[in-house]
Amino acid sequence: MSSKMEALKHPKVAVVMVPFLEQSHLNSLLHLSHLIASYQIPVHYVASPTHIRQATLRYQGHHDPLLSTYIHFHGFHLPPHSSSPPKPDPSSLFPIHLLPVFESSTHLRQPLCQLLHELSPDFKRIVVIHDCNMASVVQDVSLVVPNAESYSFFGISAFSLFLMFWDGITEKPFQLDHSDVDPSSIPSDDGFIPPEIMKFVLQQFSFLGLERGRLYNTSRVLEGRYVELLEKLSGNSDIKHFAIGPFNPVDLTSSRSGNKERHECLEWLDKQEKDTVLYISFGSTTSMNDEQINELAQGLEKSGQKFIWVIRKADTADVFAANEARNAQLPEGYKERMKDRGMVIREWAPQLEILGHSSTGGFMSHCGWNSCIESISMGVPIMAWPMHSEQPKNAFLVSEVLKVGMLVRDLGSHDRIVKSSTIENVVRRMMASEEGDEMRTRAAEVGGAVRGSVAKGGSSSLELDSFIAEITR
Repeated sequence: MSSKMEALKHPKVAVVMVPFLEQSHLNSLLHLSHLIASYQIPVHYVASPTHIRQATLRYQGHHDPLLSTYIHFHGFHLPPHSSSPPKPDPSSLFPIHLLPVFESSTHLRQPLCQLLHELSPDFKRIVVIHDCNMASVVQDVSLVVPNAESYSFFGISAFSLFLMFWDGITEKPFQLDHSDVDPSSIPSDDGFIPPEIMKFVLQQFSFLGLERGRLYNTSRVLEGRYVELLEKLSGNSDIKHFAIGPFNPVDLTSSRSGNKERHECLEWLDKQEKDTVLYISFGSTTSMNDEQINELAQGLEKSGQKFIWVIRKADTADVFAANEARNAQLPEGYKERMKDRGMVIREWAPQLEILGHSSTGGFMSHCGWNSCIESISMGVPIMAWPMHSEQPKNAFLVSEVLKVGMLVRDLGSHDRIVKSSTIENVVRRMMASEEGDEMRTRAAEVGGAVRGSVAKGGSSSLELDSFIAEITR
């Protein structure tokens, strides 16, 4: 979105940002912090010192030094919690090892209240934007700080969120239109979300309903119908809904830091032809076992297509501590055989810049919403390989609803190894077939519409303006 630095300054309003302590959520609200800072509104970003360091070191986006002067970080220490290594178990890929830090994050309630008390005398209004999974932390906001109000942020697609809420209602409050996706056609979440995680989420959701508004990292040109259904389903006309995504920059030339050295993979991409490289990454919370890594490696080799493959160990509760999990093992001699048409990256990769590069023609993804919205905004079609959480619903959205992607495998077989022959076939379909070319054309059209929505006068830009007008009223 274009900077609003020419807008009127609002010294009497401060925003306090409370992200969920997991990489994609930290990143989303750091992007949002920069968007709000572009209106010259101070933003106070609250997390543990470790998670602030994680978010800032991995941040890829707006690099305007002037914006950074409006963003203030508050690192509050969490109580001691266990930090076990991730387990690459194909039958249960959810990062259950992160549950202790999720539970520990609820202890930010007291230091957050203290921060609000300290800020309150200096501002007419304190606006708290909190991740929906941190709702218990902000439960005291309107009770103990009279000039504070809260807004919840939902870090998943409007499509997935609506279906989650809809499935939880026994007596449906209204009938869906014939043009809406039939919820019974959506694959079940069974096996994708462990019961202890669902218990934590539902506990947090029980504190929702007191917020003044809800924010979504999506665009109405992309998911307008499902934002409308969420508005209808909320049953509370006082709660306002703002679809102001994508939060990530869509013009990388204006957001790139001039002092930042380019990653070597971008230099390699410069030498490739347009739309010829497949980007492969499964996010920060997934670890594949060696058998699946071997099948994927063979499938890519047999496909004959160019690729950039990010193979990382899943994040632990402290990403800066020693990670006991061993590195994934590639077949012997694989990197040497692939040196002319493939690149393997084992560290953090510049995903936005890879997706925004003209040589990138496809993205094999776990379908976390951040990755989906980034890929869609860059006009890159998705090869959907969901791992856990709401990712199967996102995979259905991109492949069956938006039609900007294809499934790597059947959504009902998540607990089985995907064979190299399946991978080879779907890679060829995406990267070397008429079907893939048509999908790239479709993805480019949708991406253009999404980028238009964040440009001046676009739907997301207007909703962001509306949100700023709301909190500075």
